[in-house]
Amino acid sequence: MRYVGMYTQIRRNNMLTVLLLLMFPVIILGMVWVFLALVNYFGSGYYDQYGNIVRHLDAATVNYYFLNTVPWVVIGVGIWFAIAYFSNTAMVRAATGAHSVTRRENPRIYNIVENLCIACNMDMPQINIVDDPQLNAFASGIDKKSYTVTLTTGIINRLNDDELAGVIGHELTHIRNHDTRLLITSIIFVGIVSTIMSLVVQMMYNAFWFGGMSHRSSDDEDNRGNGLSMIVVFVIGALCCAVAYLFTLLTRFAISRKREYMADAGGAELCGNPLALASALRKISGDLGLDNVKRDDVAQLFIVHPQHFAPGIMNFFSSLFSTHPDTKKRIEILEQF
Repeated sequence: MRYVGMYTQIRRNNMLTVLLLLMFPVIILGMVWVFLALVNYFGSGYYDQYGNIVRHLDAATVNYYFLNTVPWVVIGVGIWFAIAYFSNTAMVRAATGAHSVTRRENPRIYNIVENLCIACNMDMPQINIVDDPQLNAFASGIDKKSYTVTLTTGIINRLNDDELAGVIGHELTHIRNHDTRLLITSIIFVGIVSTIMSLVVQMMYNAFWFGGMSHRSSDDEDNRGNGLSMIVVFVIGALCCAVAYLFTLLTRFAISRKREYMADAGGAELCGNPLALASALRKISGDLGLDNVKRDDVAQLFIVHPQHFAPGIMNFFSSLFSTHPDTKKRIEILEQF
C-alpha cells in the first residue's frame, strides 16, 4: 500500500487547527451575547393596559454590556487555553495513568520506534506505557518536545514485532500529519465549554434547592421573586452553554475520520506489511484496553475508540458521532493490499 497525500493532510490539519482556534472563541463570545440578550429580553417586560406582558430587546444595552464583558471573556479563555495547551502532556498522562520508558527499561519497543523514526526521517518521540493488560495505543502532543507514543502493557506483550511496528507506525503518522496537535486543540476547547456548562448547571442547582428555599419572612414575595429571577438567569445560562457545547462537538466531529485511514496507510507503509497492521487492529478490537479512561475527549486519541463496542442503540449513536471510522472497515481496506 502506498501512502500518498501526507503533505496535503498536514496542510489541511494546520488549516483546521487555525480554524478551530478562531471558531471556538467566536462560539463562546456568540453565546455570551445571546445570554445577555435573553436576560435583557426576559428581564425588561411590563404589563400593558390589558394585563398582557410586553417584552422587547434593548440592543444598545445588550451591546454595551457585551463590549464590557468581551475583554474579560477573552482574557479568561485565553489564559485557560494557554495553561491547558502547554500542560496537555500532563493532562493526558494523568487521564490514562501513563509513565515514560527508556531504552534500558524496554529495548524492544524503543528499538522499534527508533527504527521507524529513522525510516521516515522524524525526531524520536517520547515513549509512554500504561499498565493495562488489554490492548490499545495512541499518540499525543503538540510539538517536538511533547510528541508521545503511548502503548499498553497488553499490546506490548501480545503483539509480535511486525504488528507492533504497524501500530507504532500508525501513531507516528498521526504525529507527522499534525493530527495530534489538531485533536489536542479541540480537546481543550470542548473541555473549556463543558466545564463552564457544568459550573452554570451546578450554580443553578444550588440556587434552586438552597437559595430558593432559605428565606421565609414578611418579604417572602420579594425573596421568591428574586429567587425566581436568579433561576431564570441560570436556566438561560445553562441553555446557552448547552448550545455552545453542541456547536463545539459538531466542530470537533467535522475533523474528518479520514485521518485514521491516512494513519493506517502511513503505518502500513512504514512497517512494510499492511496485513500486520490489520492483524493488530483485529486483536485490539477483540480485547480493547484503556476502556476505564472516563474522558471521551482523551479517548478519541486512541487507535480504537472504546465506545465502538457499546451494545445496541448506543453503538449506533456512537458510530454516528464517533471521531473514528468503523474498525472492521479499516481492517478490510488494509487486507485488500
